[in-house]
Amino acid sequence: MKANYPPLYYSDYLKLDKLLSCQNPKSEEYEGKLAHDEVLFIIVHQAYELWFKQILHELDSVRDIFASDYINENNMGVALGRLSRITEIQKVLIDQLNILETMTPMDFLEFRDFLVPASGFQSYQFRLVENKLGLRPDQRKLFDKSAYYSRLTPAHQALVIASEEEPSLYDLVEKWLERTPFLKLKGFDFWENYKAAVQTAFQHDREIIEQNPTLAEGQKEMELAELSKSTEGFLAVFDEEKHNTLREEGHRRLSYAATQAALLINLFRDEPILHIPFKLLTTLVEIDELFTAWRHRHAQMVQRMIGTKIGTGGSSGHHYLRVTAESHKVFTDLTNLSTYLLPRSQLPPLPEEFRKNLGFYYTYRNDEDKS
Repeated sequence: MKANYPPLYYSDYLKLDKLLSCQNPKSEEYEGKLAHDEVLFIIVHQAYELWFKQILHELDSVRDIFASDYINENNMGVALGRLSRITEIQKVLIDQLNILETMTPMDFLEFRDFLVPASGFQSYQFRLVENKLGLRPDQRKLFDKSAYYSRLTPAHQALVIASEEEPSLYDLVEKWLERTPFLKLKGFDFWENYKAAVQTAFQHDREIIEQNPTLAEGQKEMELAELSKSTEGFLAVFDEEKHNTLREEGHRRLSYAATQAALLINLFRDEPILHIPFKLLTTLVEIDELFTAWRHRHAQMVQRMIGTKIGTGGSSGHHYLRVTAESHKVFTDLTNLSTYLLPRSQLPPLPEEFRKNLGFYYTYRNDEDKS
């Protein structure tokens, strides 16, 4: 039976009277004359904050899913869908800069001085997005040697600092990867079989160079030396002690066990049970790439608008934004997994029992065990 809900008016539902009264240009307030493009400037940035709110809504829900010790396959699909939604929002964030750039630098100068010291650097919601994704405080590039939240209000500082203590999406995904059950099953050790396949592949490359009649002796030596370097770098992934040393030095972040699992997912992505995990890891890399693209695009826009001037918030304008684009990535280790991939034709053959476990049979059996 249909519930008897009261009739709802569109404007009331969206609080349009309140929403449309939130644009208060400072040019009109301070000088009594509206700088026409200030309305555009306000609306674009308000739209950014609304999208940040939606990204946080999606992020929190995905973090809740991954906080569980056991993630049902259905929930994996939900998590993937919500992360994919974030990537679509990010594309809109980039496209909004095209709208903002219909404002010329001279138009911006009409009201820029009224904004000091406010700037996008004070967007506490974006700081929450970064922290909840997994950006660490020690990764941040500071422009005045102060904490990145120092220019926020005390209330917003408290929110941002608290988010540093929460498990980030990166932390939760790492723990999920470490629980991957397929690395060692009856009669099949993925890591050892993968290592053997890598060694076979490099030996094959060595034989091709050595037996190539078109190469002079000097060229052969050079190519063999390059191959040895590649082999050494590739095989380092099998050295847990070296991996942990690289983590301590800040060159790696993902744990050794999580790296193994992520590699297995990437290499055997075509197996049914690994298809969604592969798409999920790929989406995390895409989120990183899109925020990097947005920061670069933002830096270009700022340079166009203010040249080499200092930003309204006191930062070095476009230079600071360019630096953060490179340093504020979260899922770099997942991006770099392509270093260790092999062609499908060179992957170790999977035993039938192992292949069965990589089908949905494993999920069904797991669910039955838990019931």
